[in-house]
Amino acid sequence: MTFATQHLLNPENAVFVFVDQQPQMAFGVRSIDTQLLKNNTIALAKTARAFNAPTVLTSIESEAFSGYVWPELLEVLQQDPHERTTMNFWEDKNVVNAIKASGRKKIVISGLWTGACVNFPTLCALKDGYEVYIIGDACGEVSPEAQYAAMTRAEKAGAVPMTSLQVLLELQRDWARAESYEATLDIIRTHYGSYGMGVDYAQTHIHREPQRGGYPQPVEKTHIKAA
Repeated sequence: MTFATQHLLNPENAVFVFVDQQPQMAFGVRSIDTQLLKNNTIALAKTARAFNAPTVLTSIESEAFSGYVWPELLEVLQQDPHERTTMNFWEDKNVVNAIKASGRKKIVISGLWTGACVNFPTLCALKDGYEVYIIGDACGEVSPEAQYAAMTRAEKAGAVPMTSLQVLLELQRDWARAESYEATLDIIRTHYGSYGMGVDYAQTHIHREPQRGGYPQPVEKTHIKAA
C-alpha cells in the first residue's frame, strides 16, 4: 500500500458499527424505502464479513420499545448486540470499549435514526480523534428533510458520507484481490440490481462462464408456425 492510498478504507483500518436496526425504529423511516434500507444494511454487513473487518452491533430498548435487531442482520453478523438505554452509544462504555478493542481509527457507521443515534456518537467520536464514515443509504430518518439535515450536520463536523456500494468497492479496490473477489461479486449480484445483472451478463455472455444457480441452458430457437 502506497502512502497516497493509506487514507482510504481498507480491511485493516476499518471497524463497522451497526446501530439500532430494529423494527420500531424502521417503522418511522420516511427518507428511504425500508426494504431498500434493509437491503443496503445487509449488503454492508456482508461486506464487513467478506473482508474480515471487526463489527460492533448495538440495540436500544429492545424489550420495552424497539423490538429485536433484524434477524437477517443477526444471521450475517453472528453476534449479540450491545443493549443500551442512551441514544448516544458514545455514552455507553461497553460499545466504546468494543470499538477501542478493534484497534481501528476509521468507524463505518450505519443505523437508525440518522439525526440522533447515528449523529450523536459520530460527533463525539470525531472529537475523540476517530474518522467517521456515515453510510447514508443504510441509515434512515423520519423525513427526507431530517435525513438531509442529519447528514449535513455530520459532514460539516468532519464525517464522510458514503454509500454501501462505495464501501464494498473501496475495500475490494483491486480485482486481483483473489481472497475477496467471489464474495464481492456475490454481494453485487444479490444486492445491487442492474450492476449485479451486468456482472451475470458479462460472465455468461462475454466470458462464457456457466450459468449460476442451476438454471437450464438456453434452448435452440425454433420456428413456430402460425395457427
